[in-house]
Amino acid sequence: MKPLPSTTPLSSLLSLSTRSLLGSLLQTLIPKSPHFPQSSSFSSSSSSSSTMDDSSAPSQSSSPIRVVSHQHIDPSSAVRKPLSLWPGMYHSPVTNALWEARSSIFERLLDQSKDGPPQSELLTRTPSQSRTSVIYKFSSDFVLREQYRDPWNEVRIGKLLEDLDALAGTIAVKHCSDDDSTTRPLLLVTASVDKMILKKPLRVDADLKVVGAVTYVGRSSIDIQIEVTQPPEDDSIALTANFTFVARDSKTGKAAPVNRLSPETEREKVLFQEREARDKLRKRKREEQKAGIENGSSHSSQREKEKLNSLLAEGRVFCDLPALADRDSILLRDTRLENSLICQPQQRNLHGRIFGGFLMHRAFELAFSTAYAFVGRMPCFLEVDHVDFLKPVDVGDFLRFKSCVLYTQLDNPEQPLINIEVVAHVTRPELRTSEVSNTFYFTFTVRRDALKNGLRIRNVVPATEEEARRVLERMECDQIYI
Repeated sequence: MKPLPSTTPLSSLLSLSTRSLLGSLLQTLIPKSPHFPQSSSFSSSSSSSSTMDDSSAPSQSSSPIRVVSHQHIDPSSAVRKPLSLWPGMYHSPVTNALWEARSSIFERLLDQSKDGPPQSELLTRTPSQSRTSVIYKFSSDFVLREQYRDPWNEVRIGKLLEDLDALAGTIAVKHCSDDDSTTRPLLLVTASVDKMILKKPLRVDADLKVVGAVTYVGRSSIDIQIEVTQPPEDDSIALTANFTFVARDSKTGKAAPVNRLSPETEREKVLFQEREARDKLRKRKREEQKAGIENGSSHSSQREKEKLNSLLAEGRVFCDLPALADRDSILLRDTRLENSLICQPQQRNLHGRIFGGFLMHRAFELAFSTAYAFVGRMPCFLEVDHVDFLKPVDVGDFLRFKSCVLYTQLDNPEQPLINIEVVAHVTRPELRTSEVSNTFYFTFTVRRDALKNGLRIRNVVPATEEEARRVLERMECDQIYI
């Protein structure tokens, strides 16, 4: 057999027939695996309705697809436009199709002169104009299912986080577009993730439907809500997530105004009002904290000191009288885990920075491991409480993830809560500097059968004032986000 040239691209080797053959081979290795058809892995659409019609999905095409409203995206296209435009850019089966959906805007951002004029006037858009849906065809696509399967035959949450970030970014780009090829597009970055709640386990043997839309906009920010269901078996919402993006001028880097939002349906109006109220509450809390610091309020300072002393009381026993410490408690510092990596070019996004979804994926995996080591049983993910993207992470950065169990909530014996903090540091050994780039907060619990077998969750106590302040701040933030 004549050897293939060393320059033969991998995409030409893995044809559809080869893909089918690999699927069949895997079925023989894994018992009770369903038949693997030669079909697309999932479909994505932008429409005014969340109802999806699988029969309208296009067949495989050998040319890049230009996406317009109501048109399905074919993720099995032989030519991946984003990958050919930006080789090495981070991608997954889902992010490929999502980035292709906004490729025309990406091309403008890459090719248009930075001296092009900014958007001249703001438009008014409805949530339906940027609503986007994705269907994962787990029930019929064996290869896709294996990519998202975790060891317990559920959907890998960390991998799903990547896709949700890409979906939210696609929606933000669509909302902010001015449909003018002569103006320079806005630079949109993920600012935070707020209350991603898993309401029930996600099965990997049933199709997954993800729908997202804009719910609220500020002057330069866009709030996007994403909902996940598993129809037709169950139409109830399995997961909800809220992303906030901020807009920057691609030339000056300064905050830029975004298109207005006009809710149409009653539900859209309710969501708009809820997000607006939460935004005002957060702003008021920040102003109160700032005013308290500037005025040096003795009453506020005394109250905070009492809370800190209460948190530190048991920790002092661990430090000063370890033999007499409560065996049902553990010091916060004894729950820590850490991992490090060098950020690679394959993990970058359009702007050359490390893809936010990749960072969330890595943080989730460490948080899960931290909860697993702490409990001694497989933890169950409940929430991403909050994620802040404080500084961009660049290719080549030395990134360190540090995690700990921040505190536990044992009030409900049937569902004890384990709150995990993960902090990402960009470390530069040459400069001897280390800066926090991201903070992640996750909540886990354990299965009820483990609790019935006598499993006890330990109380976590801080040993230093700095640790106690972190716990106190997180507890107060949880009250804001409820």
